[in-house]
Amino acid sequence: GSLEDYEETVKKAKEAWKVWADIPAPKRGEIVRQIGDALRQKIKVLGSLVSLEMGKIFVEGVGEVQEYVDVCDYAVGLSRMIGGPILPSERPGHALIEQWNPVGLVGIITAFNFPVAVYGWNSAIAMICGNACLWKGAPSTSLVSVAVTKIVAKVLEDNKLPGAICSLVCGGADIGTAMAKDERMDLLSFTGSTKVGKEVALMVQERFGRSLLELGGNNAIIVFEDADLNLVIPSALFAAVGTAGQRCTTARRLFLHESIHDEVVAKLAKAYAQVRIGDPWDSDTLYGPLHTKEAVKMFLNAVEQAKQQGGSVVYGGKVINRPGNYVEPTIVTGLPHNAPIVHTETFAPILYVLKFKEEEEVFAWNNEVKQGLSSSIFTKDLGRIFRWLGPKGSDCGIVNVNIPTSGAEIGGAFGGEKHTGGGRESGSDSWKLYMRRSTCTINYSKDLPLAQGIKFQ
Repeated sequence: GSLEDYEETVKKAKEAWKVWADIPAPKRGEIVRQIGDALRQKIKVLGSLVSLEMGKIFVEGVGEVQEYVDVCDYAVGLSRMIGGPILPSERPGHALIEQWNPVGLVGIITAFNFPVAVYGWNSAIAMICGNACLWKGAPSTSLVSVAVTKIVAKVLEDNKLPGAICSLVCGGADIGTAMAKDERMDLLSFTGSTKVGKEVALMVQERFGRSLLELGGNNAIIVFEDADLNLVIPSALFAAVGTAGQRCTTARRLFLHESIHDEVVAKLAKAYAQVRIGDPWDSDTLYGPLHTKEAVKMFLNAVEQAKQQGGSVVYGGKVINRPGNYVEPTIVTGLPHNAPIVHTETFAPILYVLKFKEEEEVFAWNNEVKQGLSSSIFTKDLGRIFRWLGPKGSDCGIVNVNIPTSGAEIGGAFGGEKHTGGGRESGSDSWKLYMRRSTCTINYSKDLPLAQGIKFQ
């Protein structure tokens, strides 16, 4: 899409919003329910398209569409529950209430790695709140964006509603920049790298706009000496190798207590050797290619830097000699916790395995990176679990115990702190980000008492 296409689309989306905002929230929920059903009917073909265009394995592609379906189900219930409290007024004959209204037009910029689910998290919730949506997917997954938009548009049009309620403009950085600078974007939700997210945030803030940022993660799993290794090995494998290391919640740092370090590394290397690498469409494949040739270069560069900084590659580290962007899932040991490469998020399947002695130091090491998305510990110590969840524990938006860093459920708010951007999507009270709040005072008496007992006569 060109900037002219973008301009036309924004105008149509704004017009469509006038229709959508007048529809009662539970009826908006009914439309979102139908979108969920339409996605269910196309789940395998759409999952297959995700696999083809993004490169993730077929079951993950289908799982991603399932996530959109689940968020639709969640949003249907939410459409009958959103609202603010009636608060006690200090003045007689007065009512104090919170009124929540849609912000208007929500711009949604998504990344290549989850070309369906992230749009679903945003659009399903934004829609029941009464907003129109304008989506810009990643330029490299535009087939998926078009397919999803056609499915959604058909539901809207079958209900005699304008398809422009959920608009799409495919395009590159020019469209993204236009959205960030456009005052008609009442909220801009951006998922992508911290570097680009910072540029987007500054452009939106310059016009006093609202942004919702889902940026990078440099996520750690911490394994204590009392951990159940039957949970640790598959968890670390899934978190580090799933989606070929291209999730924002991918485990990139694995902190092992020094007493179990060698044992876990040996078991993990053995597990890595059993990962079935191949065509993402093959049902037997667990691990597919990286998304682009640039990602392969980043992988090789990071492995080289890790070696230069004192790391040892104990598994992987090379490009696989076959068609496509395939690299070996990689384990690196021997680096200090604060090595520059360990503090760098490389969007590839490289796991840095690091030794620790004490709880206090490893909690600090978890928190010392700039990002604050996901984190996980493995332990049976109840006191340690609650210290991990508490004020001196993990500073991340997702804080797990005895499960991996990736694979979040839709019912909780998803997002992270610090350079991850602070945004929250999907569950809990994330819906509030898609609405504007008004504190309303209604005087139904014949007097005019002022707050705080002020007399003005």
